[in-house]
Amino acid sequence: MSSIAQDHITHGSLTAAEAALMEGLLSIEQGHLFEGWSPPGGDLEAKRAMLAQLARVDASYPGGLAAYVTRARTLLAASREGANPFEGLTPERPEAVDLSELDARYEAMEQRGLEAAAGLGVVLVAGGLGERLGYPGIKVDIPVEVTEGRSYLETYADWLVALGRRVGRRLPLVIMTSGQTHEATLASLESLWRQADERPDGAGLDRAQVTVLRQELVPALADDAARVALDGPYAVQLKPHGHGDVHLLMHTSGAAARLGEAGCTHLLFIQDTNAQVINGALAALGVSVDSSLAFNTVAVPRMGGEAVGAISRLVGADGALTINVEYNQLDALLRATVDPAGDAGDEAGRSPFPGNTNTLVVAMSAYLPTLAASEGIIAEFVNPKYADATRTTFKKPTRLETMMQDLPRLFGAEQRVGVTVMDRAWSFSADKNAVSDARAKAAAGRPPECAASAEAELYQANRRKLSRAGVQVAADGQATWRGVPVADGARVVLSPRFALTLGDVAARVSGGSLDAASTLVLDGAGITLRDVHLRGSAGLWVRAVDGASLRVEGITLDEAGFHPVALTEEELADPAVPDFLKIRGYRVVAEAPLVVELEEPGEYVLDAEGLRRLG
Repeated sequence: MSSIAQDHITHGSLTAAEAALMEGLLSIEQGHLFEGWSPPGGDLEAKRAMLAQLARVDASYPGGLAAYVTRARTLLAASREGANPFEGLTPERPEAVDLSELDARYEAMEQRGLEAAAGLGVVLVAGGLGERLGYPGIKVDIPVEVTEGRSYLETYADWLVALGRRVGRRLPLVIMTSGQTHEATLASLESLWRQADERPDGAGLDRAQVTVLRQELVPALADDAARVALDGPYAVQLKPHGHGDVHLLMHTSGAAARLGEAGCTHLLFIQDTNAQVINGALAALGVSVDSSLAFNTVAVPRMGGEAVGAISRLVGADGALTINVEYNQLDALLRATVDPAGDAGDEAGRSPFPGNTNTLVVAMSAYLPTLAASEGIIAEFVNPKYADATRTTFKKPTRLETMMQDLPRLFGAEQRVGVTVMDRAWSFSADKNAVSDARAKAAAGRPPECAASAEAELYQANRRKLSRAGVQVAADGQATWRGVPVADGARVVLSPRFALTLGDVAARVSGGSLDAASTLVLDGAGITLRDVHLRGSAGLWVRAVDGASLRVEGITLDEAGFHPVALTEEELADPAVPDFLKIRGYRVVAEAPLVVELEEPGEYVLDAEGLRRLG
């Protein structure tokens, strides 16, 4: 027992709770935490701050620090011995529902999802800053595109509100923040709520439908004995526990139980910077309902060796489990079991294992009992970087981690796990790489996954919607911004208020054409287009409040509307130029677009005679 710790417990002017916490830490062999303390009576404020830090961790983790250290020792012992987490398991290509084509089957699943959407809740994992991208704020504040300028958070909120109005119920949104993003996320939500209060039609995100959960950190571990790492004499090192904490917080906060009681049947888990998720979400929900899935991963085609988790069916003596296998584990697993070439892909480089997007649809009937049984702790693992061959000391402190996609590891055989494969650019175009990293990925034949590519693929997906509805859309070309090649074509923004499904687009748009340099922005449930043609770089921007019905028909626009302009080197270095433009390399300039904004309900028409109100 640490004598300095015992001296403080006996004579250190501590509260009963502080003394009890110290005694608990001593009982799990963490006396080293106090060996650098000054004698009782000195530095009392700093000591209490450290104990408060430890108390927060103790309170936030099920079973407290004792349970965390106990689990850590078990996992570290297995790691030291080189235990194979996939021992006895053979990977196979998973059974999957293929919705990579926007065909009749896709539309049927989308409609099935729309029918079930009244029972949907959305969980947004938003713990990341944009520093890695060259953006100083939180990632959900980054504009998805710079034509209209909606952020990721606004895009998700708009979709949820539009879907809720469609099904007649305010759908719940749960956001998991981190210590780094919590206050800024609350500020962004306040801005959205103010905008909703100011809307004449009342169509906006409501405070009552949002729950914000803050993720706590866990102690770093200094060595194989799971001793908590210090950060000076009066602080411990804390690290993120991983995005699997979303399940822990859903359980410990009571949010999951409350959603179940309120009639929520499925949860859609989404990431902070993948706006394409709203394209495929309803179809994925439809698959989950149609196939009675407890857990459904939206996956995309994957190349061999790609740094993306792979969805695999692992078969063993006790049965099979469909689960994500991290790319850095897949190669060794394949070599040890079924393929000496490892994660190499076929002749064209394609992997038989689809790539994980961490877009997940989870049935509440499976989720709630799983949380109750596990106390929200989802398949923790540890990945220490060892200093030498003894595998007992670390190059730097490690910690226990969890991943949200590992939830099926806790399921029983009766709970069905499925995979829905969708086209990559349609369903998964993340903004997660800085320009330099995006260039390197593109050069290696990988998706760049940066701000410019995410924006380009959003426009591309909307062009596909219009093309399927019968609009003649100019073929895609290619543009290059700051050395990153991206798809190029008409810049099309279709808000969720305008259309939630492919069927909506087909019902509201017919005929017409878009040239490659044109721009079309549609935001409003009552807008229809018939035989509208945009020539050259023409631009049409229409926004209408709920209750405003506008027919746009029989017009051809050919005056210059919007066009992107590359930032100069001087602009890239100019602090006055917004960072959300710098991470793309361009701005969008308006010349003479036709802009129509309807702020009052009513029936309107825009045709060759101009805009007028009917009746």
